[in-house]
Amino acid sequence: MIEQLKGADRQTRVQYGLMVIFGILTLIAGLAPLEPLVRVAAVGTTFGFTAGLWVSHLIGVLQRAAENNLDVAAASD
Repeated sequence: MIEQLKGADRQTRVQYGLMVIFGILTLIAGLAPLEPLVRVAAVGTTFGFTAGLWVSHLIGVLQRAAENNLDVAAASD
């Protein structure tokens, strides 16, 4: 799996890195000895960033796949 990440483009590696960082921050915020309201806000915010990064990555992957598919279809005509 590490070899696959090394072969990925820079944007993908940055997105994965940020997802891991915010995921870890989500776990830390969930286990932190904070007031419940502060903990919920911190976990919600960091999880929101993680989910947003994941959705952004998914859209980018689908967009690149669609562009590649169009390029292949145009080349075969």
